[in-house]
Amino acid sequence: MAMDVMPQQGPDSGRPPEPSPQDPYVLPAEGATAAPPPPPTLRTTLRRAAFGAVAAGVLLAGALVAVDDGDERPKEPGPVERAEAAATAGSPASLSDLTALIGDRQKWVESHPKDAPSLATLGTAYVEWARRSADTAYYARAEQALKRSLEAQPGERGNGAAWLGLAALANARHDFLAAKRWGETVKKQQPKAWNVYPVLIDAYTGLGDQKAATAATETFGELRKGVPALARTADLYRGNGWREDALATAREAADRATQPAEKAEALHRLGELARERGEPEEAVAQFDAALRTDAAQYASLAGRARALAALDRTDEALAAYQSALEKLPRPQYALELGELYESLGLDGDARTQYAKLREMVAAAKKDGVDESLVLARFEADHGDPEAAVELLRAQWRGQHRSAAVADALGWALHRAGKSEEGLEYAQLAADTGVRNASYAYHLGVIQRELADYGPARRNLEQAVRTDPAFSPLAAPLAQEALDALGEPPPGGPGETQQPPPPAPEPEPKPAKKPEQERDQEKKPEAPAPAPSRTAAVKSPSPTASPSAPSSASPSVSKGP
Repeated sequence: MAMDVMPQQGPDSGRPPEPSPQDPYVLPAEGATAAPPPPPTLRTTLRRAAFGAVAAGVLLAGALVAVDDGDERPKEPGPVERAEAAATAGSPASLSDLTALIGDRQKWVESHPKDAPSLATLGTAYVEWARRSADTAYYARAEQALKRSLEAQPGERGNGAAWLGLAALANARHDFLAAKRWGETVKKQQPKAWNVYPVLIDAYTGLGDQKAATAATETFGELRKGVPALARTADLYRGNGWREDALATAREAADRATQPAEKAEALHRLGELARERGEPEEAVAQFDAALRTDAAQYASLAGRARALAALDRTDEALAAYQSALEKLPRPQYALELGELYESLGLDGDARTQYAKLREMVAAAKKDGVDESLVLARFEADHGDPEAAVELLRAQWRGQHRSAAVADALGWALHRAGKSEEGLEYAQLAADTGVRNASYAYHLGVIQRELADYGPARRNLEQAVRTDPAFSPLAAPLAQEALDALGEPPPGGPGETQQPPPPAPEPEPKPAKKPEQERDQEKKPEAPAPAPSRTAAVKSPSPTASPSAPSSASPSVSKGP
């Protein structure tokens, strides 16, 4: 049964106020690693905890200036105070409250340009706004505000909030290696500061280091109880394929959430879990509840569109996708909408969306955001598979070795005619344990191409069983491929059968009488058993190293 909470404030958040032309931190983007990396060792500890830590990855935290007007009567918190309270709790604020906080800090730093904590808060708020609105231009403003904060007060002198802001910025730009460096630097200073762990969880997950992500999640849960910890734990379980645990934890997070933005995020997570289980009706109900709770939970518009497409409610799905792209213009949504159009035979509309996808990726690149993964997925299926391979090899060399990158690289290699090499990466993605119908489909198709029919059948069956409508284009192809393989041979796969015992040495036989010879001629011989289709096929060695131009063998830690 879907949970529902009515919003407590208006859904329209508006954009943050534009900085004045004299604003010194509105400069071109230079990338998340443009600021010099932090020193390997630190001699001082973080100070000014009241102005301190940034809860990057969830929203922002940090010391926020409070003004005492001398009135001792209790007051209802305003939008700035609500945003500050959310940051302190490690929870998301509503976009309208976030907008108010940005305006408040912009005005403050105009007259206090050397206030390092306020500059760090403003920079991190810009990161969160850009992430929640897909307006990547705000990343440049975030970078400059954070740099100015470090100029006013270096990180070694206690300005860990700015360092964590840079970690959040790097994660948002998909520069997970830089995010790891910034986060681990703060962790060395303050290992018991809870707000460093969300950025580290995101960085480790993006790099495919599930062991480190698991440890960071556990530490975060020990240091910061409540809904934020439950949400992170549910995501960890989801990435490991532990669906029942993920669902139970996500439900607890939704039950305990109180503020609209936090509740909507929890309901959105339940919708994603339902969709991945192949339960689109439940998914629609959860996404609808998330949008009623907070109409600015724009990601639920796209989630709702996916679920509606799975229900063949295509007109509603198209409208939901168009609304999602208007509110939250992410390249992934343009790809999904284009594929839905293509599945309906609307090739012209599909090409329009694919062109928009390229434009979005190019615009994001100018703002320092790396959208190579979604671009490579598009190229593999709708463009140039060789270009997809090159994009993904670069990701792999940059240590971006998550299950998503491994799956995409394996599929791109297959589409480029290199199925044997692609098999290794596709298998790595599946071995993480994540329950993803698309991963199983890709692996099954590659195995079928290599005539490894038994494993191919099992993986294709897993794809259609996990989520029969996981993609408007690929799901029908998965069923067709499975049907083409037919039923498994009697007795199970040939390679799993025990070899027959050796035949005994022939013994001399007495001469037969003429009557016996005539009887033997009348008795037909039993036909030899037909060999299994897989018995004569040797599977590629799972330990063979792919010929990727990387010094390291492909490996993905257990997890997403």
